[in-house]
Amino acid sequence: MSKNVIVVIYLLAMVTTVVVVDILFFRHRFWERLMSNIGIVLVYIAFYLAFLKNY
Repeated sequence: MSKNVIVVIYLLAMVTTVVVVDILFFRHRFWERLMSNIGIVLVYIAFYLAFLKNY
């Protein structure tokens, strides 16, 4: 697979994770939802930089 396909799949996985966590756990809590979304994105960025950057 090309790098662009891997990045698109990775971004779709990140968006799916954020949406599922929002719906399941933090539907009516704004600040908790915002903090969890930032945390999820930071974890995905760290994973990308550690393992997928040089792919």
